[in-house]
Amino acid sequence: MAGLLRSYVSGAWHTPTGDGAPTHDAVTGEEVARLSTAGLDMAAALEHGRRVGGPALRELTFHQRAALVKTLASHLREHLDELYALSARTGATKGDSKFDVDGGIGTLFGYSSKGRREMPNDTVYVEGAVEPLGRGGTFVGQHVLTPLHGVAVQINAFNFPVWGPLEKFAPAFIAGVPTLIKPASQTAYLTHRLVELIIESGILPEGSVQLICGSAGDLLDHLTPQDLVSFTGSASTALRLRTHQAVARNSVRFNAEADSLNLSILGPDAKPGSTEFGLFVKQLVTEMTVKAGQKCTAIRRAFVPAELMDDVAAAAAERLAKITVGNPADDSVRMGALASLEQREEVRRSLKSLLDAGTAVFGDPDTVEVIDADPERGAFVSPVLVRVDDTGRAEPHQVEAFGPVSTLMPYTSADQVIELAARGEGSLAGSIVTGDTEFARQVVLGVAPWHGRLLVLDADNAAESTGHGSPLPALVHGGPGRAGGGEELGGIRGVLHHMQRTAVQASPKVLGAVTNRWVTGGPRAEGEHPFRKSLAELRIGDSVTAGPREVTLADIDHFAEFTGDTFYAHTDEEAAKANELFGGIVAHGYLVVSFAAGLFVSPEPGPVLANYGLENLRFLTPVKPGDQLTVTLTCKQITPRENADYGEVRWDADVTNAQDESVAKYDVLTLVAKELSAR
Repeated sequence: MAGLLRSYVSGAWHTPTGDGAPTHDAVTGEEVARLSTAGLDMAAALEHGRRVGGPALRELTFHQRAALVKTLASHLREHLDELYALSARTGATKGDSKFDVDGGIGTLFGYSSKGRREMPNDTVYVEGAVEPLGRGGTFVGQHVLTPLHGVAVQINAFNFPVWGPLEKFAPAFIAGVPTLIKPASQTAYLTHRLVELIIESGILPEGSVQLICGSAGDLLDHLTPQDLVSFTGSASTALRLRTHQAVARNSVRFNAEADSLNLSILGPDAKPGSTEFGLFVKQLVTEMTVKAGQKCTAIRRAFVPAELMDDVAAAAAERLAKITVGNPADDSVRMGALASLEQREEVRRSLKSLLDAGTAVFGDPDTVEVIDADPERGAFVSPVLVRVDDTGRAEPHQVEAFGPVSTLMPYTSADQVIELAARGEGSLAGSIVTGDTEFARQVVLGVAPWHGRLLVLDADNAAESTGHGSPLPALVHGGPGRAGGGEELGGIRGVLHHMQRTAVQASPKVLGAVTNRWVTGGPRAEGEHPFRKSLAELRIGDSVTAGPREVTLADIDHFAEFTGDTFYAHTDEEAAKANELFGGIVAHGYLVVSFAAGLFVSPEPGPVLANYGLENLRFLTPVKPGDQLTVTLTCKQITPRENADYGEVRWDADVTNAQDESVAKYDVLTLVAKELSAR
């Protein structure tokens, strides 16, 4: 692979001019590749994304984009061995590589699934309910979200060269925003091959992904108000990027994931020999050694009850002694190298500060026994567990050694450990290992303002828990304060970050046209029963009105006997009269819904394949014996499924009495065939 890494910009692979800067194999010290962006036109690359990638993505619906993400994930999964082999050159073991490579591909699958399940098969995302803005119902408002017409620029750290780009790419792509990837130099060769696989596949529209290998140069100078920047790295670099003139001037959306002194807290109930004690020690050692501790979510501060300090230190040291360090190609190795020799020196400098405040209970930053590798040419370092008994010292709450390093500290009460947590000034992730629910609640609520994610680990969830340091696509990844103040992932929240929220104020007719959903007060069309129409024929606003049907006391009695629902409001006249909410016998709400279904149904086999649920059901006005019920059913939203011969239709159901008062409102959900031939 030695040679200059190419960048992929403006629809073509670009070989830079000049010699470039070398990047090295973390295990052997050999040169892997050279990086340079000399001769790259950064402005043109951004404009290509905006002019070519953006329009192509915005033509697709959320479901179509999500389907492409799934196809891409399946394609990348066919190249795992190749990606693992390159990952080993970054110092990663097979387990580390799975964490990075499989984790990134899994994030693609996760976002694909959420995009298809939680977003419409449309190009506009509607948020929240319709807001009435006038008394007569002719002036309404609603929030809609549309893709920004820019490029999502991601500037990544060295520690996750596959997961890092993919976890940023997935929500941006589903939102309809193209991505430009700038990987960290130390491991750029792995990200380079990842992007090569993406481009070679031909799965994604041109312009939706670009890559620059080397310095960002004047990239940020060309940002516009429609662009976004997502950064992972040091807090000092985040500050410099956040305050860049173009970022500040154009109010560019900026998301940062920075330094993080993540903590783990052992509960006072977790005595030696307990399940929770064992879980805490195992998790601590795992977080210290996976990716050689080069994880933004790794445990840096481990707080334990003061009386358990010796027990935890001994148990952790015993477990750390079993960690073999060396060449990841050797199956007996459990921890590989740091990403570079420069990173090793940075870890040693940070460790010096921590050891000024405490003592090492395991490991020596300058000595390590290495399997099948040269400990000087490779970026190897021993895991080091530092014990600091004086929690008032500043170093453990300020210094992050970004390697296989953690600091053990005592606490004497829940209030104290909450206070100590805050001294980290903001973290991505924290964990509390305890079986005591009251302690867990107090600590979770106490430390939550300083953390983006909290895991409470106990004997009940240990078998299924993904662990302290595993970000998940469905949950927020990010943290306040020192951790950057941003949010990545978080399910659909991550998608919406790449979109503009706009409040649209209009008449029901116009708002319905904008959102592609029927809005109360909007036009309705009656004629052929809408249940007789296929998805291809059905239109928003197609409607049927049916009724009236009288509700009798015999109906109410029969329903009570038949269902066993003998609540007094339906069976005891005197008790029902005594309650001002009822004023006498009233019909069961579910009887009203059942009668409504009987009124609007078209019973013959046809395009409507199934009713699969109700949503937003509310009973608004009591129904008394003798009341006449009418139901109006209106097609509210149509969602075709991309890879099926049917789609989903949401219907607005409004059940009214003879006084035209709504007695029940709800949404009916059905599956409808796309074509009449599917009847």
